[in-house]
Amino acid sequence: MGEARQVDVVVLGLGVGGEEVAGRLAAAGLNVVGVENNLVGGECPYWGCIPTKIMVRAGSALAEARRIPGLAGAATVEPDWAPVAKRIRDEATDDWNDKVAVDRFTGKGGHFVRGTGVITGPGRVRVGDQEYTASRGVVVATGTAAVIPPIDGLAGTPYWTNRDAVEAATLPGSLLILGGGAIGTEFAQVFARFGVQVTIIEGSDRILAMEEPESSAVAATVLAADGVTLKLGVHASAVAHSAEGFAVTLTDGSTVTGEKLLVATGRKARLAEIGLNPAERFLTTDERMRAGDKLWAVGDVTGNGAFTHMAMYEADIAVRDILEQGGPGADYRARPRVTFIDPEIGAVGLTEKQARDAGLDVRVGHVPLSATSRGFIHGPGNEGFIKVIADNAKGVLVGATTAGPAGGEMIGALSVAVHAAVPIETLRSTIWAYPTFHRGIGSAIEALA
Repeated sequence: MGEARQVDVVVLGLGVGGEEVAGRLAAAGLNVVGVENNLVGGECPYWGCIPTKIMVRAGSALAEARRIPGLAGAATVEPDWAPVAKRIRDEATDDWNDKVAVDRFTGKGGHFVRGTGVITGPGRVRVGDQEYTASRGVVVATGTAAVIPPIDGLAGTPYWTNRDAVEAATLPGSLLILGGGAIGTEFAQVFARFGVQVTIIEGSDRILAMEEPESSAVAATVLAADGVTLKLGVHASAVAHSAEGFAVTLTDGSTVTGEKLLVATGRKARLAEIGLNPAERFLTTDERMRAGDKLWAVGDVTGNGAFTHMAMYEADIAVRDILEQGGPGADYRARPRVTFIDPEIGAVGLTEKQARDAGLDVRVGHVPLSATSRGFIHGPGNEGFIKVIADNAKGVLVGATTAGPAGGEMIGALSVAVHAAVPIETLRSTIWAYPTFHRGIGSAIEALA
């Protein structure tokens, strides 16, 4: 092992958050080493946000074409996965090549190292035979990996994770999905709309169990309409694989079969790989994203929300702290999130149950999207609702959900309201454009009870 190289900062993991931190610090003149053992850019551009939303867009186009009868005439739809796979491969991921991203980082003055970094002490990292000593510290941005549950027979089979599903050049005839969260439901709807027979196996009594019950109900309705079979309140107890595909035995004694099996049962940080406590699922940080002596962490590895926008938010805080620029610390009261099924389900802040469990004086406003003028105009595909959660004692919103054709866009206004603690009376007197989907926010505010 050679002499330790002296640098200012080492960034472990160059996903969205890590690349942002490393690039900005390098551009600010610091001597920055960025370490990545896979693709610079991380999960989002190669297997997450970007390619999956290309898939969602394609599936939504098929669904819209099928809604033409009764609205605008007649249509015949012939699904073809080939252009979707080609767009993901050629346009979105450069065939899973990160040269552009690497050049982007080094162009800012950073030093790129391909490998896995192991933290050996405060401000010290080893990558292969090279040791680095970082005078300011180390930033951990190593993301998460799919959690593979210890189901009898699962290990060693060719099951899919989200990465395999995104990289698929052709689609199977049938697909079993373990997990009914955002990842599982998005893949389920997309593949079903392309003709795949899909079954979701979810241990909870509803899909999207972390969201409002109304969100789960809407999602279950639209997925069923797309032909997805839901197995709720059961777990997989055993998995078998053969030339015919997968057979999954459920805890109710039944068995379901499919050509492919997608495991979408959560994510976990890979702390053992970088020399940190393997017993921890995530790395705990303070409001300045500090995780220890000369140690910061940003992005999925912190467990504060596995979303690109959260990684960018935390990256900004860490950069400002390292550069001693001050500014606001982390405030997670208004974390927005969107499940990109059709209808999109946007949410921010607390659910009704979370607000009640916190002991708040809760008031709830709810309006079905179909009851709004824009929902009526939209017609087929107008499933959804707007729900707002208020802290009556403070007179502000603490949470909201917007489900509908523009659910991910509507949540923006409510994210601002929750984050800025806009008084409900101010929201009540707001002029909402007509006829828009977001005008339903005003109706939900009026419905607070």
